[in-house]
Amino acid sequence: MTKTKTKTCQNCKAKFIIEPEDFEFYKKIDVPEPTFCPECRTQRRLVLWNSPKVYKRKCDFSGKEIFSSFSSKAPARIYDQKIWNSDKWDAMEYKKDYNFKKPFFEQIRELTKKVPYPSRVITDTINCDYCNNVNGIKNGYLLESATNSEDCAYSYRVHSSRDSYDCIHLNSSELCYQGFMLDNCYKSFFSSHCEDSQEIIACQNCINCQNCFGCTNLRHKRYHIFNKSYTKKEYFKKLEEFDIGNFINLKRMLHKINQQHLNYPKKFMFGRHNVNVAGEYIYNSKNIFDSYSIRNGENLRYCQFLDAKVGAKDVYDQTGFGINAQNTYECNGVGEGVNNVKFSWHCFPECLNIEYCIECRACSDLFGCSGLKHKQYCILNKQYTKEQYEQMIPKIKKHMNDMPYINKKGRVYKYGEFFPIDLSPFAYNETIANEYFPLTKQQALEQGYTWYDKPKNEYKPTIKAIQLPDNIKDTDDSILKEVIECENVRFGVPALAGDKSLPKGRTPRIPEICAGSSVFRLIPQELKFYKKMNLSLPRLCPDCRHRERIKQ
Repeated sequence: MTKTKTKTCQNCKAKFIIEPEDFEFYKKIDVPEPTFCPECRTQRRLVLWNSPKVYKRKCDFSGKEIFSSFSSKAPARIYDQKIWNSDKWDAMEYKKDYNFKKPFFEQIRELTKKVPYPSRVITDTINCDYCNNVNGIKNGYLLESATNSEDCAYSYRVHSSRDSYDCIHLNSSELCYQGFMLDNCYKSFFSSHCEDSQEIIACQNCINCQNCFGCTNLRHKRYHIFNKSYTKKEYFKKLEEFDIGNFINLKRMLHKINQQHLNYPKKFMFGRHNVNVAGEYIYNSKNIFDSYSIRNGENLRYCQFLDAKVGAKDVYDQTGFGINAQNTYECNGVGEGVNNVKFSWHCFPECLNIEYCIECRACSDLFGCSGLKHKQYCILNKQYTKEQYEQMIPKIKKHMNDMPYINKKGRVYKYGEFFPIDLSPFAYNETIANEYFPLTKQQALEQGYTWYDKPKNEYKPTIKAIQLPDNIKDTDDSILKEVIECENVRFGVPALAGDKSLPKGRTPRIPEICAGSSVFRLIPQELKFYKKMNLSLPRLCPDCRHRERIKQ
């Protein structure tokens, strides 16, 4: 067995360790050891995962205006996803002969700039124009990575849920708002890490609780406020006194509750029903290490967001999707029965023995292909016989090592590295990478990433956030016509304690800069939800609200 080895990441120069069991996996799937550390490998994959944004742009096939996860500035051809999935075009028309006088990654970059990407990845949806990476969604709005849900909006990684808004990692829940990591919850507001609970407000790490307010670490409790027991009558009387439908009261109360949460002990990790695991948010899994948000997995390391009902097995360095994936390495968004897939992005279902492929469907034995469907024995979208293919692959891998791709920052990409960051069609601040590895524009450009400069907003605010009614009872349907300026625009510079323009009772905020387009509107189903649940109107745009939840 190979001994433990310490290496220096060629990207960030940090030391990282390769364990004996890592070498066993690399030998099993026949790849060389990595030259980037685990964190840099993750960041590199996340640059191919766009954040919950949807743009309007032209379809490069029909010329019609479409909704797309790619902006009009993206260096890529984009087809409406219905056209992309049809037989109106053929990715084989973009085939290229392999050129042994040019680095492989230059050739795959040339190919991907010609082969169209689907505008969005959506299946079995109804009324979901502003959603991406969703399946089985009805009446969704600004949803990302969601499945089998209905009437949800402004949320990320929502599964089997209904009538919920502004949530992250929501499973089998209903009527939830501003939730983070909620599982099987009902009427849960401003709460995180709660399970099997109903009608809870601002609770943290509570399980099987009902009618609780501002509670922490409770189990099987009812009618508790700040972890103190009340009678049913006393409890509801207290809630009326709190009047959380009033924005100022709500902000004060949430600040107090968040401070109180800090006084309680925290679990060393969130997870259960595991054997031999180390990471965070791991459930029903075995032999999982250095991983995040995993369900039903086995033998995984350096993986993130593989939280499907049918989990992944024998996988290293994969981000996203992972449904019934086996023997994959350095992939982003592959799953649904894939096996032996390496260095690939958005390839599914039933893909087998493919490497360095992008947006391929139901294919096997491919190398360096893009947009193919039901194909076998192809290289750079060109068809080969089985014998020709098997003769070419070893030569290409040797060529990748003999003539590596070297980017502008001097990073060396031989066989065994994921796609270089400059092959991504997304700018850094358009991707999930900027949420988990945040950079300023200057930092991103210095590190070789691109940056998306938002165009000047075509919508001018008709009302500022600070002018909204404090109480939802004072709000009528006329608010749907307003263009609301995000509160972080007003507070993008430090607000001094003596600032007389602050509304009475409002305290200065820590300065923030708006993460979105600076203005937003409410949708009818959203306003109906706030009124029904007695919740005050949001003051932040959807992007800023998402940023606040990510901090958890």
